[in-house]
Amino acid sequence: MASGSERRPRWKRRAWIAGGAALIILVAAAGYGAWFGSEQGIEVVHYGTSNTRVLTVQGDLVTLEQTPESGKPGTYWLECGGAYSMLGDVVSRAPGRVTRKVLRGPTPSVGTPGWFGNVPPGDPEVAWGIGYSEIMVPTELGPAPAWYVPGKGATWVVAVHGQNGRRKAELKILPVVHRLGLPFLDISYRNDEGAPPSPDGLLHLGDSEWRDLEAALRQAQTMGARRFVLYGTSMGGQIIGQFLGRSSLANLVDRVIMDAPMIDVRMTGEQGVKNFHLPAFLAGLSNQVIKWRTGVDTDRLSLIRHPPKIRPPLLLIHTAPDTAHPIQEARDLVATGRRLGWKIQFEPFAQGEHTEAWNVDRARYDRLVRDFLSPARSAP
Repeated sequence: MASGSERRPRWKRRAWIAGGAALIILVAAAGYGAWFGSEQGIEVVHYGTSNTRVLTVQGDLVTLEQTPESGKPGTYWLECGGAYSMLGDVVSRAPGRVTRKVLRGPTPSVGTPGWFGNVPPGDPEVAWGIGYSEIMVPTELGPAPAWYVPGKGATWVVAVHGQNGRRKAELKILPVVHRLGLPFLDISYRNDEGAPPSPDGLLHLGDSEWRDLEAALRQAQTMGARRFVLYGTSMGGQIIGQFLGRSSLANLVDRVIMDAPMIDVRMTGEQGVKNFHLPAFLAGLSNQVIKWRTGVDTDRLSLIRHPPKIRPPLLLIHTAPDTAHPIQEARDLVATGRRLGWKIQFEPFAQGEHTEAWNVDRARYDRLVRDFLSPARSAP
């Protein structure tokens, strides 16, 4: 039988082993969480094509399987088998289903799976019946496609979409821009479908992508552009911010519109950790992993703490419920602008998720954009 003195060392060894195992598990969990967080920021993702299903059709009323997407209030689009329909606000609800009115496009067939989303479908012709041409922008990594809608004058509106988005996301403002007669250029950038990949195959959160925006402006100059209005949604706002701070062409920008922009990457990361109910410290670890994987210093990607050197008048649109880029980012940028004398027109929307201000109140959104762009219409 073992004595008490023999049992004590054995107990201590077991305690050390258990403690060591627990530490290893904690470190592994933290490492996985940090890697997962970095993936949310820099992984290139191309999305699928179905998130709801058509249950019944009666005239111009379509009943869909209710999902977190299809039950949202406002104006959205449904893509079914390559056909696109604009759907209006919710008409009625029942358990597991939601009914909406078809505003534009064909009525989908019963049983059809579809993609319910907040961005216009296809290209300018498909979405709005507006003619366009596709041009290729010579970037430093290779040619990247862009949609060009001609207009009058030498002031162009250039649109930049967000993280893992597509050019069609920027088509919400095209009807207003087209009515004002302004030329419109909707660009792609590295890692987009049809555009060249980045050397490491990862997103750089605006730190590199701004150079593709610069290349697009140089291409526009060869086509007659002299001044620019920049429009960016989500990460497109950060791309524009980095362009304004780092490009020699920044002084050609007359005004900027940002919709739900990624203003501060660190704050965005902290929000992402909250969304996944992860410990707060993982946001900082994730940023360190991003830096290790890409070389990008995420602390530098803050338009609040590092505002751009060129600061044109800015129309800043943001929905209060945004859980991707919290509206506090926008409020802090407004405070920075006030301190620097940067003219920022801040327009919060009480409803709508990320980049859904247009969807929940198109009339107000269009009016804000029209009024903000009207001076550019008369520019030489």
